[in-house]
Order: sequence, then C-alpha cells, then structure tokens
Amino acid sequence: MDISNVTLERMRTFVRIADRGSLSAVGRELGVGQSTVSRQLRELEEAVGVPLLSRTTRRVALTDEGSRYYANCLQILQLVEQAGSEARGAGGAPSGTVRVSCTAALGILHVAGLIFAFQDRYPGIGVDFSLTDERIDLVREGADIALRLGPLTDSSLKLRPLGRSQRLLVAAPGYLAAHGRPLAPEDLAGHEGIRMTNVEGSERLVLRGPDGESHAVPFGGRFRVDHGLGAREALAAGRGIAPAHRWLVDDLLRDGRLEAVLPAYSLPSVPLNTLIVPERAGISRVRLLVEFLAARIGAMPGIVPAP
Repeated sequence: MDISNVTLERMRTFVRIADRGSLSAVGRELGVGQSTVSRQLRELEEAVGVPLLSRTTRRVALTDEGSRYYANCLQILQLVEQAGSEARGAGGAPSGTVRVSCTAALGILHVAGLIFAFQDRYPGIGVDFSLTDERIDLVREGADIALRLGPLTDSSLKLRPLGRSQRLLVAAPGYLAAHGRPLAPEDLAGHEGIRMTNVEGSERLVLRGPDGESHAVPFGGRFRVDHGLGAREALAAGRGIAPAHRWLVDDLLRDGRLEAVLPAYSLPSVPLNTLIVPERAGISRVRLLVEFLAARIGAMPGIVPAP
C-alpha cells in the first residue's frame, strides 16, 4: 500500500460514496464533477491495493474489504475532526457545522427558535436544518442528529430521550357550534375527522376515559393530510376534529380559536427523542447542540420531560 496516496480527502470521498451509494450524488454534494469523484476513489483503491466498491450501472456497494476499510475510515475521520474541534475549543469559541434533521411542524414552530438562540450563544457554529417527516437514513443523508416523534427502530444510533408529547382532541368553536359537541367517544363517528395519512393507525383513535377504561373508535373524514401544519390550518378553518400535539395547537387554544373536545378523555402520548450518529457524538459542537436542545425542549407546550 502506498500510504502517501491515502489522503483524508480521498477517505472522506470514499465514505460519502458508500453512504450515498452514488458517485453523481456525491459530486453534486461536493460541487465537483462525477469524474473527479471517480478519480479520487480510483486513486484511493490503487493506494490501498484492493477494490473497495463494486459498481453497477445503477449503484455502488461496498466489497467485503471495503466494509472493513469503511469502518476504519469512520473512526479515523471522527478522530481527526474531534481533535480539530477540541483544539479550536481550547483556543477559542467552538465552530463548524451541525446537520440537524427534524420533524417538520415541530421544527418550524419550536425547534428553529431554539437553534437561533443556540447560534446567538455560539456564533461560530453553523446549523444545516432539514425539515422532513420521513424516516431518513441519517448516515446516508449526512446528518449529525435528528429530532423524531414516535417509536424508533434504528438501533445503530445513539438515543437521547427528550420526553413525551401530550395529545388532545380539538376543534374550532365554529365547527362545534355547527355540528354539535361530542359527549362520548362513540359520538365521533358522526363527525368530520382530520386525519394524518403519514401516521400509522390514524384511522382509529384510542381514548382512555376518566375511569381508566380504554375506548377504540373509528376515525375518518373527507380531509386527509400528511403534514402537521396542514392539519393545524384545517382545524383553525373549522374543517373538523383532530387529535393534535399540544405544542402544535397551544397558541390556538390560548387564543380561543380551538377548543378541547372530550377533555375528560386522554390520548396516548408520543415519545420525543434525539437520535445521534455515533461517530458524531464526540464532536464538541454536536454535543453542545444536543445538550442545549435537551435542556429547553422540556419547556415546550405539552412536553413531559424525560426523567
């Protein structure tokens, strides 16, 4: 192996190709041509002496040797970045960029403001803020952390519980005046429901009564939406009843534009977590943002902080 040709730049390019599965995607990300990306990969493979990626017309995949080399590259690159971060931290303010993925409505209504406050405290830290309700692959998309509502399945990521998000049934006063106020869970069958199509099981509501008894009722309506802000607008416009996170509608409840429906009955709360790419957890700017958000998200409306 010609160690002089194993550069950090080529290692970073190799890691991004493995993460994205596409040379052209990495070229667009880095702002260079695909031929440049291909050349850097070829030069690295020649220096290492083994093929690291197998190529097809559609995609590239790690070889067995490439998988082992990829894991080592991640550790090396993390150490290099962590060393630089700690050196900068010892000599001055933290700097660099943190890439954050966040559930869209939560990010727009609450997390963006927290990030602004974080950057006021640490002006040298940039934040790339991605808003999506899709369960993206954080490593493949180049994110450092993600804020996610709901159950999680990716055990390869570090988990920082933030709390549980309380939900309640709400509707506009005008809608209730026109269609009547439900007095029991079974009354919901005669009402217009605003349903989230990207929430599994949203066609059925489970409510717990004041006596502790569980009530499962069908839930549907003419308006279905895949974004929390869309549901918020529909509620404010008097289009029906919907289960909503308190942080989504707290201001509308406070202003009287929405009212609680069946307030004696409760909906299951939803876990809210920070997911952290393990290789990024030790970087000071990432750690600072994780701690900053964890300390403040518990003060959001309807969030019961994690113990």
